[in-house]
Amino acid sequence: MKRTISAEVGKGSINHNSRKFRAENVDGSRTHLNIDYCNERIQTVYHQLFDEALKRYNEKQTRSDRRIPNYYEKIRSGNQEKPFHEIILQIGNKDDMSATGEYAELARTVLDEYYQGFQERNPNLRVFSAHLHMDEATPHIHIDFVPFTTGSKRGLDTRVSLKQALAAQGFKGGTRGATEWAQWVQSEKEQLAAVMERYDIQWEQKGTHEKHLSVLDYKKQEREKEIAALDSTLAEKQNELETVQNRIDNFDQGVQSIEKLEHSGLLTHSLRN
Repeated sequence: MKRTISAEVGKGSINHNSRKFRAENVDGSRTHLNIDYCNERIQTVYHQLFDEALKRYNEKQTRSDRRIPNYYEKIRSGNQEKPFHEIILQIGNKDDMSATGEYAELARTVLDEYYQGFQERNPNLRVFSAHLHMDEATPHIHIDFVPFTTGSKRGLDTRVSLKQALAAQGFKGGTRGATEWAQWVQSEKEQLAAVMERYDIQWEQKGTHEKHLSVLDYKKQEREKEIAALDSTLAEKQNELETVQNRIDNFDQGVQSIEKLEHSGLLTHSLRN
């Protein structure tokens, strides 16, 4: 059996995810099949993560207007970082992995097993809301988390930062197509694919015949592509340089021939005739 893996950036609709609000696409008769892993207040999580760092920061400020009374509100109302992020993962689609089809329970089992290791794999992504939904067209899981970094030299020493949180976990930006987020999503897809394989489900990757790569192999492959492109460009420039050099050499040889003729007087004699 082969199935695709979808990983999308979610809107972070916590009330929808926890079913406090029920959209039209939700089948209430199957909501009891959902799995609610956690649903903490994000403000409480911010207090747990940042209160000590906030206190240290405020104590260093000599001006009252530079002190931060509420870190969550500062991030929520600012435009540098999002208060939290959400990823949605799904196996297959509504045609081959329907929530009411023969593979619905298999999808539920695989997604559940995948989630069990998520927080341990991602120590810098504090999960506060996670829900596996079986009451929509296709089984899928919403994972909401606060990304944070420690030991920061700017602002709070422990602060919100997606880029630095992922960097701390080994995902550092490279090319435009290999951002920290892209590398991390690829890694999480591989984790899900590994669980799928234990249940005899192969990861079907649309648009490519290559097997999925580890993050390090992926980065290595991207570097090799860049080097190959540079080598090709260098070869083209080398050919252009050789062509120009040949023209210069031919010009120099022509000049030298004329000078020899002038020196021997043959050119003058020829012109007179």
